[in-house]
Amino acid sequence: MVGKVSERVLLREGLERTDNGMKQTSWPDVAPINQKNYYTDYMKRDDQILSLRLQAEANRDRLVQSAKDRDRALNNTNGEVPLGLDDIQGEDGPTPSTSYLDPSKIIVIHPGSQNLRIGFASDALPKTIPMVLATKYSQTESEMHEALPRRQFEARTQDQQYGEEWSKKYQKMCSDLKVDMRANKRKVLPNSKDLVVNFNRRTEPEVISQHNDPLQIEWTDVEDAASSDAASSVFIGQQAQRIPDDSVPKFKLWWPIQHGWFNEDDYLTKAQLFNDFETFLDRAFRWELGLKRSTDWKQYSCVFVIPDLYDKKYVEQVLDLCVESFEFNKISFIQESMAATFGAGYTQACVVDVGAQKTSIACVEDGLCIEDSRINLKYGGYDVTETFIKMMLYDNFPYQEINLRRRYDFLLAEELKIKYCTLSQNNISVQNYDFHLRAPNQPTHKYQFKCYDEVILAPMGFYDPSVFDNNTKLRGRRKLVDRSYNAYDVDTPDDPTSAAQLAVLALIQPSVTQTSISFTGAPNDISTPSKEKAQPFNFISRADATPGTSNAPSPAPEGANTPVPPPFIFGSRDGVNGGSPAPSGRNGGTPAPQGSSFANGLATLPPSGLPIEAFARSAKSLAAERDAVLPTAPLDIAIMTSIQNAAKGDEKKVRELLGSIMVIGGGAKVPHFTTFLEEKLKIRRPDLSDKILVSRSAREMDEQVVVWKGASVFAKLPTNDSWVTNFEYKMLGSRVVYHKALWQY
Repeated sequence: MVGKVSERVLLREGLERTDNGMKQTSWPDVAPINQKNYYTDYMKRDDQILSLRLQAEANRDRLVQSAKDRDRALNNTNGEVPLGLDDIQGEDGPTPSTSYLDPSKIIVIHPGSQNLRIGFASDALPKTIPMVLATKYSQTESEMHEALPRRQFEARTQDQQYGEEWSKKYQKMCSDLKVDMRANKRKVLPNSKDLVVNFNRRTEPEVISQHNDPLQIEWTDVEDAASSDAASSVFIGQQAQRIPDDSVPKFKLWWPIQHGWFNEDDYLTKAQLFNDFETFLDRAFRWELGLKRSTDWKQYSCVFVIPDLYDKKYVEQVLDLCVESFEFNKISFIQESMAATFGAGYTQACVVDVGAQKTSIACVEDGLCIEDSRINLKYGGYDVTETFIKMMLYDNFPYQEINLRRRYDFLLAEELKIKYCTLSQNNISVQNYDFHLRAPNQPTHKYQFKCYDEVILAPMGFYDPSVFDNNTKLRGRRKLVDRSYNAYDVDTPDDPTSAAQLAVLALIQPSVTQTSISFTGAPNDISTPSKEKAQPFNFISRADATPGTSNAPSPAPEGANTPVPPPFIFGSRDGVNGGSPAPSGRNGGTPAPQGSSFANGLATLPPSGLPIEAFARSAKSLAAERDAVLPTAPLDIAIMTSIQNAAKGDEKKVRELLGSIMVIGGGAKVPHFTTFLEEKLKIRRPDLSDKILVSRSAREMDEQVVVWKGASVFAKLPTNDSWVTNFEYKMLGSRVVYHKALWQY
């Protein structure tokens, strides 16, 4: 064993321990945090957020510049400073903005489900362009897809041709209308239907030569496009719809947006879908607004109107297009319902926007949309057109070959709907009409036909959507564009949701409200039975449509226990399930403990010995199931549901919203639409019938341009903190919308 070596030996060996004062590491020492009292201001100040910091720096720069201008004016006028505009106008006058934007340099874009409205903020009215573009293709859309309205051409009877289920529904609607008209003391001829069917069956068209037809349609000439490059062989809007179906070369129509979202069904790749959307906007800027050179677009700003219930992927794609592709100076977003109230000058309203392929409902208060009141229904004016033609064909419409896939037939069907559809029973009688069929490279054919109740039954589909053809509206959904997910939890969808929208989905499929997995063989109702509770405003469970089954017990007979009191009460606790009035059994029991898998009667107990958390449904699976349900509900019930979720039990707010229902959109231009809707709502709420008022937009403005007009007013506001600049987007990406949007993004 070696003993301790002396320092003299270590010195002789050269191994003496010395201290040169150097640290063992160059890493700085960090003092430990005092656990009793520590504080951080990380992300708690505005100057730590880039978009807000840039806005504060811009305001400071403007103040400095205004001070310099004032000093310069003071030196040049020998001490006499001219009064500013704000001093001249006084306290009551409008305050001028130093960040003034020229309205002629702001482009306002409102894409609808079928038409695009675009123009400068300084324009009185926008330009309306059908959201369609035509490109060269081997087949036309009428050759690729089945005919619309869908029917079996080889069937022998009318019921077999259009389906027995639809035929029974149509005949029931006809009989119900007769009963209603007799109850309203209106004359109803017993053989009206026979007169229409027999006349239409034996009517033959009259051929009119081209030189005798003064209203010939000017079809789009595609001869130049046949020999040109691909860039110039793209047509948009009305030019695309006027391309002959038998043109050489053939063209196919593409609709980038349908039913209010990206049209993923007709496209094979996401790149092709986004490229068509960009091409359409590019051609609209060049051909409709006169902005021929893309280098000039940097001088323009853009206000883009998005739906109330939007997909975040859609907003992000629009933001990327405007900044990266079009290189606009600034861009701002506004929701449709907010823009509608701006355009009409309302501070509080229930906005009902009936578009071509979607109907959106939202309650607006103090210029902001109430989140839980937003509803997006997938039907509109185009469904009325298709159903009207289908009913006419069922009654032996003389032009049996009509096909809405053909361009000239689609335009003809829209014309017939606009001319003859109504919602007034005073106009229902056997009428004799005529129309001219103008097809390319063919002589004009004049048809005579009679119609009776088809003109009112088709728009009445808003209150019975099952008469519409809803089979293909969800086809291809989420095929190309996935839903948006939370940045911190990648399995949690973060697209905006609404309690009112969830209630509409629960009407069709109650399982969308379940948050846990059901088990077979377990008891369905384990709570103590109690007396039936009244649900005075559960319109969802009292809808005309047959609701889906649920795990709740069968309801007791109406009036067997406690009768429903005459005055209705909004926000009933029985009709609300976690903020959403989902349908539930009326003969409920004692509520189960919160957090259990059988709470609210939505699911049953898991097997013994297994944790409840293991059987909870994930947010991703819930979102996938809700995406698979097509949101359709009667319009009057949807409006009442929206107001219920907006009021949250406040009866005063209910009366205010019922008295300020504003109907806009091209689909609502059917005559007497507002009067019919008001009568339907009064039937739903007879206790508030004197408070219900359904009106169109103020100032007698066209219903189709109210949203665009409101967006143009919003663009001209002197104080607007929602502009997203090019620099902010390149630094933060799409996260900048979270800081700049006027609502909870």
